[in-house]
Amino acid sequence: MVNRLWCETTVPVLWRKPWCYSINYRNKKSLYSIITSYLSDNVKEFLTKKGIKVSSKSLAFDYLSFCRSIDVKTIDDIISVRSSTEYKRFLLQEKIYGFLIKKCSEIKYLNICGTYELVYLPEAKNHLESLCELTCDTSIGSKYFYRISHICQQIQRIIIINNNFKDNDGTTKLIEYQKNLKYFEWVDSYNLDNYYDNYAYDIEYPYKIFDILEKHANTLNHFEINLHIFDDYDYTFLNYALLDLHNLKVIKIYSPLLLFDNVDFNEKLEIVTYRNLEILEVESMDIYQVTCIVKNSFYLRELLINEYYVNYSNFIDVSLNFIRTICENCFLIEYLTIPVFPLLESHFIEFEKLLNKCQKLRSLYFRGMHYEKERELEYGKYMSNVLIREASTNLRDIGFTYNIKFSLKDLETFFEKWKGRPAISIYMNNNYFYQDDSYKKLISKYKIEGVIKYINV
Repeated sequence: MVNRLWCETTVPVLWRKPWCYSINYRNKKSLYSIITSYLSDNVKEFLTKKGIKVSSKSLAFDYLSFCRSIDVKTIDDIISVRSSTEYKRFLLQEKIYGFLIKKCSEIKYLNICGTYELVYLPEAKNHLESLCELTCDTSIGSKYFYRISHICQQIQRIIIINNNFKDNDGTTKLIEYQKNLKYFEWVDSYNLDNYYDNYAYDIEYPYKIFDILEKHANTLNHFEINLHIFDDYDYTFLNYALLDLHNLKVIKIYSPLLLFDNVDFNEKLEIVTYRNLEILEVESMDIYQVTCIVKNSFYLRELLINEYYVNYSNFIDVSLNFIRTICENCFLIEYLTIPVFPLLESHFIEFEKLLNKCQKLRSLYFRGMHYEKERELEYGKYMSNVLIREASTNLRDIGFTYNIKFSLKDLETFFEKWKGRPAISIYMNNNYFYQDDSYKKLISKYKIEGVIKYINV
């Protein structure tokens, strides 16, 4: 009775999106068995005559009645379990997809990164109209995207895998036709061998799709990009795309934003307001431009810049303004990367205000922006004192770059005064500095006492 009740509760949940789990679907013969169990007797007889094994067992639940998702790539992997030839695979695809599109009456999630052109099936129009999430790749023909664009115009999440060196007009139409787009993700997934093989040939600019995103500025709240950076491409489109998307909650760009010291872009960025922004995560970006983006972002929880850039002629003023902006606007911040700032009283005052005001701060990482030769230990002494005195008890993780070093005495003082707080995890960029026995004994002691949760020394 307990097992039956548990199954009745969990099966509808698990089978809503049965293709999304981190498992090897090629090895899941049970899924092949379940899917083929649904086929009609005539279809099973036909496939058996073609030398394809299908299941005849009865099922405890009507699993596919709960399914709201079709993932062509994953289902193709499952089909390959019993299709030893391309012809047998085609026969199975034809019968299984034809059945699935009928059985799954309301498809919410669709992944067409595969070989079977699902949307041309007669039932596709009625069963895909309410589609909410689409994952696709740019190797798919434009006509296929045109078909999707006319059927599905209420998609809220679109994830595009770019594996084509040329622009795909179909993906542009897909974006253009949507009426409530909230989530856009683009991932470059080139075969780099093909790129260099074709370097001397006509490789077109494949990012025209970004020009159409402005149309969705009022609804789009998630913008996630991962680009391959090639010297012969102009990537300024990515910077200018951000100017139009004022309603974003999440900006994740796993590539450098390469437009530095551009007066035109900076002037336009100064007047843009990202009031709803909660997450800003960028591989590398100019510190002044980061400040412009977050200056009115009162809900910011994560600011993660892996590498800050700056014009060193005005670094003192720009870095001070950055710290002050975080302090004045981002009091909800939980995860923060901050450039190393000059050892100046003005910066100390603003940084201490930041620590005192940002009481939700859980993770603080310093990035190696500023370096004062032979003053690394001064940074360490200052940090050991100010973090104990001002940091919130919520702080759990701290990362120090190569230009902040702790003497044995300062590190011991820090750990001793940290007692009574939750255990801390510390990441040292120059961990070789702490490799002698005195540091190792000190660290071992405070690990045993529960002061240190983790340290990469």
